[in-house]
Order: sequence, then structure tokens, then C-alpha cells
Amino acid sequence: MGINAPLFGYAQLSLTNIGLYFILALLVVVGFNVIANNNNQIIANKYSISQESLYTTILNMVQAQIASPKGQLYFPFIYCLFMLVLAGNFIGMVPYSFAITSHLIFTLSISMTILIAVTIIGFQEHGLKFFSYFVPAGTPLALVPLLVLIELISYIAKGLSLGIRLGANIMAGHMLTKIIGGFIYQIMAASPLMFVIGIIPLVLLVAITGLELAIAFIQAYVFAILTCSYIKDSLDLH
Repeated sequence: MGINAPLFGYAQLSLTNIGLYFILALLVVVGFNVIANNNNQIIANKYSISQESLYTTILNMVQAQIASPKGQLYFPFIYCLFMLVLAGNFIGMVPYSFAITSHLIFTLSISMTILIAVTIIGFQEHGLKFFSYFVPAGTPLALVPLLVLIELISYIAKGLSLGIRLGANIMAGHMLTKIIGGFIYQIMAASPLMFVIGIIPLVLLVAITGLELAIAFIQAYVFAILTCSYIKDSLDLH
């Protein structure tokens, strides 16, 4: 789906499914944090307890992964990134919705932007010394060109794998539920007897859906923790 609107003559502003659901995910994250604001009341509500749990989880992760004194500066970014990916994953679980995190164009855009950002951080912190990241200590001079090429490919692959891992896992989960759901529909629509038999795989599908909810959280957490790892590498040159 795309929403096209004329803008400045021949130029057009298009709002695709990815853009629409990205905005929706942003609104969900902002809305959740607004609702979770307990206005300094003594008794916390269920939303504020959930928000505090997520906040503490990400804060502990950042403190454990980025030991540098400047590590705390990146906590707001990591927290917002985690919440955005988590919201995108959960919205994609709603029937007839759209899963932005299952599309590689979206996940790779985020991951490669993160890779560019951590590279800029590395140059800001270390200057030209950042290039030593691509030369392992004690490398013979004759092997430097080869190892630099290998390290550079590995460095770029980190950004690609970060986005592909998220997109592939979410896509695989949605494909699995769709295939099993179609299979169950065919069984239950065959006859009254098969309808009763189809209850068994239907229960299995409900269990898989619950597993997918857990995977949606885990994938958001993995995405955030790997981002922390990349920031740490740029700060410490490891």
C-alpha cells in the first residue's frame, strides 16, 4: 500500500506500509511511556511497573556491555532502539497488520546506520588511530594488506548480519505461523470430523504464537545488546 501526494510539482511524497507502521511503532513507544508515567504516585500501575522493568533491564545491559565512563551517554539511544524494535515486532504479531521488522530493507537500513554511527564514534574518540582496529596486534608486515581486507569485510559484515538476523528471524516466524494456519484451515474445512481433529494442530499453533511473542522480545534484546557491543568496540578498539 502506498499513499501518494503531489509535492512541489513533479515530486511526490509516498507513505508506504513500512513508513506507516514505523510511525505507528513510534506512537506506540511514546504512548506507552506517557501512560507509564505515574506522576510520582506512591502506588505504581501495571504500565509503570512494566516500563521500569524494561528500563532497568536495558540499563543493566548497557552498564555490563559498555564499561567505558562514556557508556551511559548511549543508554537513551539503546533504550529507544530496543523499544522501537520491540514495538515493531509486537505490532507484526497482530493479525492483518504489517511487520516492519520482517523486511530487510528496514532492518538493514537501521543496522547499517548503526555501523556508520559507531564508525564516526571511533574516529571521534581515537582519530586516525581507529584504523588500528583493522590490524591485529603483532601482525607481520607482509600480512597486513590481507588481514586489513579480511577485517574490513568482517567489519561491514557485522552491520549486515545485525539487520539480516532480525529480519530473517521475524520473517521465519511469520512464515511458519502462516503455513501452519493455512494447513489447519484446510483440515478443519474438510468435514465435521476433520474439524474436530484440527483442534489438535490449532492448539499447537496457539503455542507457537506464544513462542513467537517470546522470540519478538528476545530478538529486540539481541539487537540492542549487539549494538552495545559495537559501540564498546569503537570506544575501546577491541
